[in-house]
Amino acid sequence: MRVLLVSTYELGHQPLNLAAPAAAMRAVGHEVRTLDTSVEPWDGGLVAWADAVAFSVPMHTAMRLALRGAAAVRAARPELPICLYGLYATVSRDLTLAGLADHAVAGEYEPGLVAWVDGLARTASTNDSPAEAGPVRERAVIDLGRHRPTGPPDRSGLPGLERYARLAVGGEERTAGYVEASRGCVHRCRHCPIPVVYDGRLRIVPEDVVLADVAAQVEAGARHITFGDPDFLNGPHHSMRVVAAVHKHWPELTFDCTTKVEHILRHEDLWSELADAGCLFVVSAFESVNDETLAILDKGHTAAEAAGAVGLLRCHGIEIRPSFLPFTPWTTLDDVADLVDFVAALDLVGNVDPVQYTIRLLVPEGSLLEPVLRDDGRLGPYDPERLSWTWVNPDPAVDRLQADLAARVERAQSAGEPIGRIYDEVRAAVYAAAGRPAPLAAATAGNGESRPRLTEPWFCCAEPTEGQFTPLGGGGS
Repeated sequence: MRVLLVSTYELGHQPLNLAAPAAAMRAVGHEVRTLDTSVEPWDGGLVAWADAVAFSVPMHTAMRLALRGAAAVRAARPELPICLYGLYATVSRDLTLAGLADHAVAGEYEPGLVAWVDGLARTASTNDSPAEAGPVRERAVIDLGRHRPTGPPDRSGLPGLERYARLAVGGEERTAGYVEASRGCVHRCRHCPIPVVYDGRLRIVPEDVVLADVAAQVEAGARHITFGDPDFLNGPHHSMRVVAAVHKHWPELTFDCTTKVEHILRHEDLWSELADAGCLFVVSAFESVNDETLAILDKGHTAAEAAGAVGLLRCHGIEIRPSFLPFTPWTTLDDVADLVDFVAALDLVGNVDPVQYTIRLLVPEGSLLEPVLRDDGRLGPYDPERLSWTWVNPDPAVDRLQADLAARVERAQSAGEPIGRIYDEVRAAVYAAAGRPAPLAAATAGNGESRPRLTEPWFCCAEPTEGQFTPLGGGGS
């Protein structure tokens, strides 16, 4: 079978979710081509070539863009089989499988994706209808099995690493790669889409597979690696073995990873070794500085512990890049003001991507927050266009502030304003909304802008503004 795998967005890195299934399909004899519409124009010729098309949907933004792509495929070739695969594949399945897609696979998707294509091949070889070719398969599958990959991800045919997010550090930009040492998560934070699928389960990627993928990207020019696991310290022994092996083979290679505040503190004995192995920064979901909101989200930490995590990492020369969820149904104007003050107090102005001040809670179908919001009387109708339950803050001024900050940040970033100036503008707007006296310019606002970061802002569990979408077929890098 000729299979077209399409990615629409993977947080600015070369799509692992194309490379991994490409390897699995090629291993059993299928011909695979790939298309990443975040950096490549939409290619109708590939759609004409394909016997089947599968869209990678690892996050909300990718899912919404993939549905546009699926609609384009349906318009061009109504008969072509379409599959959605990844974390968001089964969200709103009653709608997506009713017309736009034929199949959906979430969780450990490679075996299910291969099985789907194999079934199409059997149908094509016998000239039978799908029903006649074999037993009817479930159209929406969540696979949490423990499957060993057939080999490392196959990145051949993907756009070069130089077209994706780079590491910015010390006044230069370095080519960056991306791997995952695990999937899923042992935690069940209520706002996160991962427990909806994995329900507290962790799936380890074998060390040799991770090392082979790192090797391929170093050969392609990578000087920095992002470990994109939902939480790199869910399986600390495995992660430390991987880090040690990577550092042994490529001692000059640096890396970043993502982990929870509670893991930063619980595994304080590991950070010296991680720093020596090249860890430059850690992404961590702080979300809020209101402890009651953190408890509702079941984050497992307090604001004071988040501050402690910053200090602990800095003792080892590692910076933190927090992500925030400032706007929830429980947010007050004072909460937002406290958050921007927290950022300045901990000298994090240069560490926080300005988009983080604008993030509004997303509640996809099946979210663990659904019953919480319903019990509070805060759950509105489901919006199939946005793939989210709606909600409004009891104080309309909070929702107005979110819209205002989103517009301000988008405008400022488009104009190329420095991060410190954007922070000052955000804080002034927040103070005005909260009725606080106009602040002086933050003493730290001009500092920290050279701290290590990736050139693509990181965020999830949020509803991006329309301006944050990469248009399908935009082809920009």
